[in-house]
Amino acid sequence: QVQLVESGGGLVQAGGSLRLSCAASGRTFSSYKMGWFRQAPGKEREFVAAIRWSGGSTSYTDSVKGRFTISRDNAKNTVYLQMNSLKPEDTAVYFCAAATSQREYAYWGQGTQVTVSS
Repeated sequence: QVQLVESGGGLVQAGGSLRLSCAASGRTFSSYKMGWFRQAPGKEREFVAAIRWSGGSTSYTDSVKGRFTISRDNAKNTVYLQMNSLKPEDTAVYFCAAATSQREYAYWGQGTQVTVSS
């Protein structure tokens, strides 16, 4: 099992920044990739960004490219999502998830609310 705890959400004005953190514990060695997802009210959960623990290769959904940066600290088993130039449409609950070789994104955190006011 891998346990994930997100933090760093909050209320920010449009154009502002937030940094989300996701601390992993438990069988973290079983995870090869971490992802951030978000779900806005009335919408389906969508992929935001991902990073591999080894090598650090990243991927982003088009709507956040150039504004969001995913990073990781292997020593702390923590993944971050730096969000800049936030827009009201970024408002959502943000979740982190851990992918294993057995199952893509097998483990999920409880989510953290991000609200961007116009």
